Amino acid sequence: MPNISEQKAHPLRILRMAELTVILGISRSSIYEKLNPKSRYYDAEFPKPVRLGAASVGWRSTAIDKWIASRTV
Repeated sequence: MPNISEQKAHPLRILRMAELTVILGISRSSIYEKLNPKSRYYDAEFPKPVRLGAASVGWRSTAIDKWIASRTV
């Protein structure tokens, strides 16, 4: 669990698909390929989306930041 100072430095944001594609530099279909266990591009470490409503999802910005950091090592 992050401490209070970490929460202030990195407030929880929900990223929608349009923003996520810009941040990651990959297409919408590539993101869904990373989430699909039957895809050859499946990435078990890729953050799962959070359901926001009946037909909308988003991703926690902190989870995306951690995933990006794990890729750049």
